[in-house]
Amino acid sequence: MRGKLASNRVWPYFYAIVLITLIVIAMPAVRRFFLNTGWRWFYILIISFSFSYCLTPAFRWVALKKEILDAPDSRKVHHEATPLLGGGAVFIGFVAAILINGIYSLKLWVILAASALLFIVGIVDDYREISAGKKLLAQLVCTTFVMAFGIVLKVIPDSLGIFSIISNHLLTIFWIIGITNAMNFFDGMDGLAAGLGSIISFFLGIVAFQTNQPFLGWISVAMMGCCIGFLPYNFRMKGRALIFLGDAGSTVIGFILACVAVYGEWSQTSPMVALASPLLIFWILIFDMIHISVDRILTGKVLNLRQWVEYVGKDHFHHRIAAVLGSRKRSVLFVYLLTCCLGFSAVLLRNADPLDALLLLIQASLIVMLITLLERYGRSLNGGDSSK
Repeated sequence: MRGKLASNRVWPYFYAIVLITLIVIAMPAVRRFFLNTGWRWFYILIISFSFSYCLTPAFRWVALKKEILDAPDSRKVHHEATPLLGGGAVFIGFVAAILINGIYSLKLWVILAASALLFIVGIVDDYREISAGKKLLAQLVCTTFVMAFGIVLKVIPDSLGIFSIISNHLLTIFWIIGITNAMNFFDGMDGLAAGLGSIISFFLGIVAFQTNQPFLGWISVAMMGCCIGFLPYNFRMKGRALIFLGDAGSTVIGFILACVAVYGEWSQTSPMVALASPLLIFWILIFDMIHISVDRILTGKVLNLRQWVEYVGKDHFHHRIAAVLGSRKRSVLFVYLLTCCLGFSAVLLRNADPLDALLLLIQASLIVMLITLLERYGRSLNGGDSSK
């Protein structure tokens, strides 16, 4: 009890410090100082963190005032109605960091415009639920929009002509929509989606700076700072989350990061390395999407595309790990650790040859397959879901 009271006393002081920091660093002279000293990435990190951290309580207040709450039910793991709209602080903080730092390009403006549309759809869905089909349609529209401006994967060689064009466009659609929804699926436990967003952004940023793409590195750092700024309200070691991201947050985070991965040139020497880097960074999201899709089809839980889109269950990777570890917080930390391990593999690809990249992808597959076998065995010993 004393520790909780002490924490409550410290919290307003820390908020005041962050707010004052935001006011100071927003001054043009301070921004120029960081730019001239080569610490632009740090400036972006601090300002995005500060915006997100300071805005989150405001969005929580609005959610409570307007009763935009996530009510508990049999499909969810929380037991009390919790405010949504946390994604508003993350998205506004991200956009503010981009604009203040003068990070401009046509493709980035396109990504921001598409993200804004998804954000609006997410806000409406948080306030008054939208059908899964309509949300998927909005994601398809946004994906098509960014593709029209050249944000397209280049996996199939151009020498194959029209087959290459069609294949690369289809792969881009699957990638962006898949990652967007996978991140939304991972918004099922306190701190999971925001934490994954910050970790994935961190490794995308490192690889971007490694490959001389500071522009993409700054975008990644901006997203990382926003996610970290939101986490203190969403992932508390003692107590439940004060606010959730909501669809307006998780889908937008997934969409932006997926687009950044397509935007970048992750290797100038090897197509295999260029493909392997983002795959390893996003591997946990990719694995979960593939695993639940195959499992639901094989077990007859979904019989067509509409059922697949609308199905909601507690069979995702983090749910299964929580059942084995006996705690949702342990599950979240485990997913963090696994994502970091795979991210470090992506960082090591900088000087790798195609064979090394292939071996790392195989290694990542074996790791998640082994964990899946162990968690299934552990779950059978525990007699089912025992998450707390």
